[in-house]
Parts: sequence; C-alpha cells; structure tokens
Amino acid sequence: MFLPHLPNKKPKIVIIGAGFAGLRAVANLAKVDVEVLLIDRNSYHTFVPLLYQVATGFIPPKTVAYPIKKYLRSCNNARFFQAEVLEIDFNRKFITTDRENITYDYLVIATGSKTKFLGVDGAPKYTYPLRTLNDAVALRDRVFSNLERAVTCNDWEKRQQLLTFTIVGGGATGVELAGALQELIKTTLKQEYTKLNPQQVRIILIHSQQRLLADFPEHLGDYTGRQLRRRGVKIHFQTRVRSIMPEAVELDDGTIIDTATIIWTAGVEANLPTDADKLSTGKSEQVCVRSTLQILDYPEVYAVGDVAYVTQDGKPLLGIAPEALQQGTAVANNLKRQLQELSPKPFNYFNKGTAAIIARNAGVAYLFGRIPLKGWLAWLLWLGIHLYYLPGLSKRLIVLKSWIKDYFTGERSIRPIISQSNKLSADYAESQKFHFYQ
Repeated sequence: MFLPHLPNKKPKIVIIGAGFAGLRAVANLAKVDVEVLLIDRNSYHTFVPLLYQVATGFIPPKTVAYPIKKYLRSCNNARFFQAEVLEIDFNRKFITTDRENITYDYLVIATGSKTKFLGVDGAPKYTYPLRTLNDAVALRDRVFSNLERAVTCNDWEKRQQLLTFTIVGGGATGVELAGALQELIKTTLKQEYTKLNPQQVRIILIHSQQRLLADFPEHLGDYTGRQLRRRGVKIHFQTRVRSIMPEAVELDDGTIIDTATIIWTAGVEANLPTDADKLSTGKSEQVCVRSTLQILDYPEVYAVGDVAYVTQDGKPLLGIAPEALQQGTAVANNLKRQLQELSPKPFNYFNKGTAAIIARNAGVAYLFGRIPLKGWLAWLLWLGIHLYYLPGLSKRLIVLKSWIKDYFTGERSIRPIISQSNKLSADYAESQKFHFYQ
C-alpha cells in the first residue's frame, strides 16, 4: 500500500526512531504547523541507561518502557506508526516499511545503535547483549536460571561453570553490570540460595584496554577498577576474546574460561534503517553529517543520536543520552528554520558531564569536562540524574521504591518464576509481553 503526501497539505516530517533524540525532536515540533509522523518497531520508548538494573533484578521491566502513544498525547500534530523500516529512497523521498510505504518532505533518522560483535567467532550466537528490553529480560532469566540449576548440581565443575558470569567490555555498561551482579550475589544469594557458597561465584570482566571507562579521566578509571576488585570482580586488562563457545570463552592467549553466562558489552554500531552504501559513513557505520546534523547529500534529511557521526573540537561525541537529547532539540529548531526558508544552524553540544555507577555508594562523574567526582556523591548524582530523566511519574516512584528497598533490606522481589524445565511459567511469560494500548 502506498500512502502519498498530497502537495496542498501541511509539510510532512517523518522521524524514524523513538529514542531520546527522536522523542525530543517530536516534543519540540509540537506547536509547529506541520504533520509529524513518528515510526518505531516497538510501541514503547526504552530507557536504555537502566536496562542493566532490569537484567539484575533491581527494577521491573515495565519501568523502563514508556508507551509512545501516551507520550504523544500532548503533541496534537504528531501521530505514531508502528512498523519496521526496510529501505529509504532519498531521491524519491520514499520510505518502505513492513506495513505501508510513506513519503516525506523532511526526514529525521534517529534509529540508535545495535550490538557490534567485532568479528569474534561465536559471539552473536552464544553471548547476551544488553541493548534492548528483551535483551535485559533474557539476561535476567539466564542469571536466575543458572542459580537455580547450581542449587541442585552435584558436579563441582559444572556448578562452578554455572556460577561464573563473564562480561566482555569495560565501558560504562560493563562496569555497571559487573557491580550490579556483585550486589545481586551479596544480597539475593545469601537470602534465597542458602545452599550455595557465595565464595564460589565468580564475576569476570574482560577488557581490551589498560583501564576501565576510557572516556573518563585516568584516575577515575583507576578508581573504578579498584572498587570492582575490592568487591570481588576479577578484571582481565589488555585482554581480547578470540572466540565464544556455548559455555566457555577463549582468550587471545589461549586461556579457556568455563562460564555459563557470557554478556557482551564490548561494542556498538549504528543501526541504519537503509543500505549503508547509499550514505557516507564513518566510525562504526555512523552516518557522516554536516555541522547542522543534515546528511551530506540531502539537506532535507537529518541524522541524530548514535546513528550520526558528530564531531566537536576535532573529537567524535560519545553517543550518550544527553548528546541525543540536545541533538533532538537542535534538529527541531533547524527544521523550523527550514520551514521559514532560513539556513539551519550548526549544532554545538554543551557538555554537562558524564557519570557511571560502580556499586552501592560508589560511582564516578566528570562534570562540564573539568570537575571529577567519585564515591558516594557521584553515586547519588547518578541516581538523581536517571530518576529525573526517566519518563512517567508512576515509573519514577516504582524505581525509587525499588532502590530504597534494595538499599536498606537487600531484597529484590523482581525475578522470574522458573519451572523445573528452566522455562518461565506461562502466566509470568504472558505478563512480560511489552505491548501498550494506553
């Protein structure tokens, strides 16, 4: 089916991707006399920074999923279309999806990133990435399933394998996940798996560089490594993975680590909704854009967030949520200027800082590109920032309650119901289908 755009109607702006940048662009176009169409494969926006807390049982999955239609209620000129974009014809201004074909006057590509396995044999098949809500739920189920299996396992070597959790990648996601898993073992294992010895649990972090958190100052990366090691996480620095097997990791020196849970956080690449050969791309398949965020050959098309290769002061941006939010605002403002036949303005990112959580009472932050923080204050700042940006008041209250409960009692009630066959029970599985109709 082909949905044409009639020339006598309002200008049509299509935004592909309901991530941070896409939703911010929609919000800033709410009062403009245009037709806005937001396309996403899911019916919800995923708050990606908290996925690792879903994976480790801190918070329920639906707290990080916000219904897109609910978000658009205040945007009278916008509507949502759930579909998978298959191809974009930039010359014809034509989008092919798995449901309908769509035309546009202006286009914003905000499709984010996907896991990059760096050519490691077996990684796509045998590891657990952490980029989507379904990824987080699958990882959580794997963690608790292996704990359940270890309780009844009489083979010592097999039990050790079940109790070994390996993370590949020492960026913010890998660090936060390692600390959260260690906290999970210290609390849930003691309370609910009394037959297991916590000393037998191994959490291993494999990192190819000399220190963790390469985007932070060196002393904060060193602090992060010390904090994780003090809590029992084993870190392999300057180590690469040669291959991944069903329940083992082979390192570049030939060492084999027997592990039943392998988590991949080592790399991402742009999630382009079209053939990359049609566009000029840079690092990690990101689309090369002008300073105005317009793609090079098509001034009516913008690329933002993880899908765009944006540099400032000669360095590429990091691909974090604050950058995407500011780009979403900048694109909306430039579209308004184009509608008024004015030239778009260059995008300038105002760096408020970055933060990462390590474990309870330990975090790091680097504010405004010059103020380092570590310890309890950085941890508290991280909590406050993410609670502020999480959409939905009710979801914020649920998350805050979960954090307080965990902090003072160590209890985590958010966990799958595992049957004897290590599969989710039917009623629980039904409750975890992430579809919204509000």
